[in-house]
Amino acid sequence: MESNNTDSLRYPIGTYTAKPIISPEELKEYIQHITHLPAQLRKAVKDLNEKELDTPYRAGGWTVRQTVNHVADSHINSYVRFRLALTEDKPVIKTYEEHLWAELADAKHAPVDMSLILLEALHLRWVMLLESLTPEQWQRVFVHPTLGEVTLSNAAGLYSWHGRHHVAHITELRKRNFDR
Repeated sequence: MESNNTDSLRYPIGTYTAKPIISPEELKEYIQHITHLPAQLRKAVKDLNEKELDTPYRAGGWTVRQTVNHVADSHINSYVRFRLALTEDKPVIKTYEEHLWAELADAKHAPVDMSLILLEALHLRWVMLLESLTPEQWQRVFVHPTLGEVTLSNAAGLYSWHGRHHVAHITELRKRNFDR
């Protein structure tokens, strides 16, 4: 079992728990988190040098660079899942091996600005889509092979958490190691 310190490094804002009912106010909050994620991530990595970008946020964790590139990979997948759920009846989504994606050359070596630019454009489209959803559309689902049916409202909550979770990995590492 991991120690509390390791848990706080791995889950600096805690873990995500799906909710059976999500209020319209909570959905607005989720959309706000998704809206602001690209700017918050950009701020989190501002002025980090190459050595710092290639530092893991915890022992056994990804580097800052891999983390930023992972957020782009993950949010692209989520955006596509939303679109599938809105245009198909309970589509079964494809999972991906995020730990293996993080080991590919672009995830390990690409400048973080490439993913930040991609996230800025992606989130503009994604937020436009999210803001257009009706209450009925928020209840549409996709089928995750291991999690089962996931409503779009819960998927929004997960990705609201996901962005903040990874920003916290970087900002907490900065506090511990880099802030000068």
